[in-house]
Amino acid sequence: MNKPSPRLFEPLALRGVTLPNRVVVSPMCQYSAVDGCAQDWHLMHLGNLAVAGNGLLIVEMTNVTPEGRITPNCMGLYDDACEQALMRVIAFCRANSGSPLGIQLAHAGRKASTRPPWQGRAALLPDEGGWQPLAPSAVAASDDDLLPRALGSDEIDGLIIAFAQAAQRALHIGFDAIELHAAHGYLLHQFLSPLSNRRDDAYGGSLENRMRLPLAVFDAVRAVWPDDKPLGVRLSATDWLDGGWDMPQSLAFVRELEARGCDWIDVSSGGLSPAQQIVDGPGYQVPFAAEVKRHTGMAVMTVGRITDPQQAEDILTTGDADLVALARGMLYDPRWTWHAAEALGGDAVYPNQYLRARPAR
Repeated sequence: MNKPSPRLFEPLALRGVTLPNRVVVSPMCQYSAVDGCAQDWHLMHLGNLAVAGNGLLIVEMTNVTPEGRITPNCMGLYDDACEQALMRVIAFCRANSGSPLGIQLAHAGRKASTRPPWQGRAALLPDEGGWQPLAPSAVAASDDDLLPRALGSDEIDGLIIAFAQAAQRALHIGFDAIELHAAHGYLLHQFLSPLSNRRDDAYGGSLENRMRLPLAVFDAVRAVWPDDKPLGVRLSATDWLDGGWDMPQSLAFVRELEARGCDWIDVSSGGLSPAQQIVDGPGYQVPFAAEVKRHTGMAVMTVGRITDPQQAEDILTTGDADLVALARGMLYDPRWTWHAAEALGGDAVYPNQYLRARPAR
């Protein structure tokens, strides 16, 4: 009797795109762009992951305006130069891999204008090459961060347009999917959370008002993104802080997204404030994904210290999520999906040039 295929290696259809398995390469900032443009590092990094048999490869947080970058070395998709540079990278991935390719569109908001992590993430002042961060309200994430300027209503309108324009560029490049970043304390998350959003206009106060911009961004992107291509959202299920964004509000947001045609929810948590009290550990985000899964018909993706193939398989077979996303684990082992296939008895795709390395069964 043939052993059934592992759940991790079952395909999943999202609109007109079929993922060959449930392993997702999570977006991972590389802080290696120049003026928002992808470089040879990105060609190596993404090309290496593209040929490794993953179900979906999502390109790092890519910002829709220059001031939306976390650091001066973050990726952007806001002008022709950015588009052409990334098109070169994606053309290589497409020519050498059958894995669907996605991109995460974002704006860092008050978390912008910092140094890269290997330089301590310290605030980068304007006279050091930094810039004035923008946010829902003039509230800094901490005493060590730059004080942001509150966005005006006309600037908010411009941001919605910027997200839609970036989506159109992503379509021109040839991406299969888009994920909007409404997590980890970046701009859309800042609008959602009452701790960072102190506005008294139509974009602040009530939950309905705080969701207004993220939902408007989703609608604008969905309007220009083809019907046969999926569009998902990453959210932080909780701020891990009293009085902040939490699971009940997340579920309300998820309901609104599902009604608008969202295709997946990528469930993470935290990132809004260094005062957060995170309970860390293997699979620590999975209970949040499981709670979202109980309340939606959309595909649910989970993240957070998922490193072992059997751990990933158990998450899927118990119904806690539909997809597992790896970040640090994938950096440590770029062939994780191949190794998971061997461990679980699944099938993963190898490029012809690497077929000799495939273990014989």
